[in-house]
Amino acid sequence: QYYDGQFDDARLLIHLCQTAAERGAVLLNYCEVTGLTKGADGFIDGAVAIDLESGREHEISARVVVNATGPFTDSIRKMDDQSVKNMISPSQGVHIVLDASFLPCESAIMVPHTKDGRVLFAIPWHDHALIGTTDTPLKEVVEEPEAFEEEIEFILDTAEQYLHKKPQRSDIRSIFAGIRPLVKTEDTENTAALSRDHTIHIAHSGLMTICGGKWTTYRRMAEDAVNHAAMLGQLEERPCPTRNLRIHGHCEEAENLGDLWIYGSDAYPIRDLIRQQPDLMEKIHPDLPYTRAEVAWGVREEMARTLEDVLSRRTRALLLHAQGAIDAASGVANLMAKELGKDAEWVDKQVQSFCAMASRCLPNERGVS
Repeated sequence: QYYDGQFDDARLLIHLCQTAAERGAVLLNYCEVTGLTKGADGFIDGAVAIDLESGREHEISARVVVNATGPFTDSIRKMDDQSVKNMISPSQGVHIVLDASFLPCESAIMVPHTKDGRVLFAIPWHDHALIGTTDTPLKEVVEEPEAFEEEIEFILDTAEQYLHKKPQRSDIRSIFAGIRPLVKTEDTENTAALSRDHTIHIAHSGLMTICGGKWTTYRRMAEDAVNHAAMLGQLEERPCPTRNLRIHGHCEEAENLGDLWIYGSDAYPIRDLIRQQPDLMEKIHPDLPYTRAEVAWGVREEMARTLEDVLSRRTRALLLHAQGAIDAASGVANLMAKELGKDAEWVDKQVQSFCAMASRCLPNERGVS
């Protein structure tokens, strides 16, 4: 046996954003960088960004621009210099989600050597079983990666040897894929062997890029990045506070908060919402643990602007039960419309867009790589 930690990446990211805002950061949601600006000396002094909701373009001045865009790292670097070679070797990782009955315990399973040398995990996650992952090299980065057929078959074929019962294709609640921004080496054929360590690169123009790394070391990555940025920007040197910094939502009694435990201290104002509006206690779908109150909270306090934001990035509805999320889409969109002051046309567009995207998470047959 060995021990490890578990977390929800989307929930931690939201709480990190809230922590930053509480300490003075300005957060821009749905604002796409389209270019970088340079001074007469050739050094980067800002960025051009478009508000995707209004279409307005903004120039943002800065002493230092930090490129921390994961798999999209190289597209930002080429805004500075079209001739640069790619730093990122993208690799796709796929997971499937099954009912908890396939892993009826509180312990995870690690298969250290599968038939092709990869590692497979089966993990209890949000009262489900999370099974993965794969390591498939990609030729290009796409915004919405989709699992390849052979990846799904590999997971099912391997997992059946270790789970409580054999999973069938029809047992899959959801399938999702993500892209690892691995740092390139001379030999990029085997992405499983590429470094997961982070790298900081400073261009001649002063553009600072941090890439690679993983969630496990995110605080060290952030500390390194900010220290380098402060040096580039000639800011006064001071110690980094991350070692003792508590994240928004810190709550020692979180395990006693029922289904809202993952919100930490935010569970209390969410409960207040339900007391004020009892109809918000209703679940968004019988097979999902999330309530209408969490939808309202996501819009009011967590900058949720779209249906995908709520069903995938604030809650994990899409990842836990893709069909359930699709079935819940209309009701959630109508509640969001009331919160955001949107009309029926907005609701229809949101539902159509979300359902088209979410269909990729269903256990249908799909293409091969």
